[in-house]
Amino acid sequence: MKLSSYIQIRNFAFVSLFFVVCLLAACGDTTSSSEKEVAQEKHIHFLYNFTTNSLDPHVDSSYVPLRAGITETLVRLDEENLTVEPWLAESWEGEDGINWIIHLREGITFHNGKEMDADAVKASLERAITESVAMENALKIDEISAEGYTLKISTTEAFPEFISELVNPNVSIIDVTAEDILNKPIGTGPFALETFTPGSRLELVRYDEYWDGASNLDRVTFSFNEDANARSLALESGQVDIVYRPEVESLDSLEQIEGIHVEATSTFRVHQMTMNMERESLKDVHVRRAVDALIDRQEIVDSILLGYGEAAVSPFLPSLPFAPAYEERESGAEIAIEHLQKAGYTLENDVMQKDGEALTLTLLTYPARADLPLIAQVFQSDAKQLGIGVEIKQIDTPEEYMASNRDWDLATYSNLTAPRGDAGYYLNATYHPTGALNFSGAEEPELTAIIDELNRTVDQEERAKLARRATDYVNGNVINSFVLHPSTIVAYNENKVKNWVTTRSEYYMITNQLDVN
Repeated sequence: MKLSSYIQIRNFAFVSLFFVVCLLAACGDTTSSSEKEVAQEKHIHFLYNFTTNSLDPHVDSSYVPLRAGITETLVRLDEENLTVEPWLAESWEGEDGINWIIHLREGITFHNGKEMDADAVKASLERAITESVAMENALKIDEISAEGYTLKISTTEAFPEFISELVNPNVSIIDVTAEDILNKPIGTGPFALETFTPGSRLELVRYDEYWDGASNLDRVTFSFNEDANARSLALESGQVDIVYRPEVESLDSLEQIEGIHVEATSTFRVHQMTMNMERESLKDVHVRRAVDALIDRQEIVDSILLGYGEAAVSPFLPSLPFAPAYEERESGAEIAIEHLQKAGYTLENDVMQKDGEALTLTLLTYPARADLPLIAQVFQSDAKQLGIGVEIKQIDTPEEYMASNRDWDLATYSNLTAPRGDAGYYLNATYHPTGALNFSGAEEPELTAIIDELNRTVDQEERAKLARRATDYVNGNVINSFVLHPSTIVAYNENKVKNWVTTRSEYYMITNQLDVN
């Protein structure tokens, strides 16, 4: 190309660009108004550690609809006082523990404008116990009647803690007439669902008619990434504003970044080693005790969680009123060998065996909680020193896999143990034969009787005694091993994010109080 031709083309391009810039400037107040509105929107991007392919609040085990501010429950947990407080329900009565009257708040509407009256709540509760066997067993509802803004509910037996069970996110109140509950539930929360990309993200918009005061935010993005390192990098690069459970190893570097705030809160959660008591080797309590003895709890807290947690002696935090007090359990390789010898095992040719058969264990773990696979690897390494073969199998959805398959021996699993401020939820769900989280297959008549008595007991001191008795039984028989109580860690851009609260129950995240500076 000749130089003169190049100059002509360049000059023409410059004039054209100048003309476009002038045109945009002249029309700036009109043609770019929508862009300005988008730029001025109050928006927060929240990155969560669990993914989900379903938003049906009655069966979704990740509780995303409630956590994202789409749905609400009749009551909620007061985390300071460990008591149940009103939410969609205004008050309730039920002195005999069987017949309950629930008075709903008036003037609440679903995101589609329909009124939340007693008939709508009745339909939602009935769907919850129809869709979920776990909720049917947990709520023990016999009959529901509705009139105006009053519900009358009778349970199949005396159940003083019935109201506290209504804290469960799987009893969220929704409009059951919605066309696609799986992908677009219609709730009463401060944010309505705009779009849902399964396994990726939700786009939420403020619900202007929210009964407890509309949010100052216009929009919220609630996205998922099970890779802890990727979550940390997303915050560091400014792609997101709040990260739930960033990678522990990244916390020091995150705290060095101007404007990034990291906070850790103790929660009602335990990381445990779930024992499949239907497996032949684990039917022997001495083998279960050997597994328990091989878990170096404090070392795991220090090396894997970098101190963001505390070693567990029971499923419940020691500060809870129903938590038993235990002396530190004897542990280590020598203790484990003693228990294995009582079970008839001997170490021959560097292989722990019994009647010529090697002791091998299949250990399940999952990546959504980054520390669990690391705990599995530490256990595998320690077990190898005793001639025990451990095969680690990584799965995606632990609840679904463990409920449907019995081809495993152990599982690193994380469980909320007191999300209602009471021991009843965990003991019923994990150790009662009808419990939705009874993955160990525990069917212990003595333990079941204690839990049943707990369910009928009103007095809080008596309930605490029964909870400790049940926990003593679990501990003595090593139905599961309790590894540690992790802190919930959240990192966020404090220059932007306002009024974020890290809750102990891990239920309440995107609220109408959340705002931007």
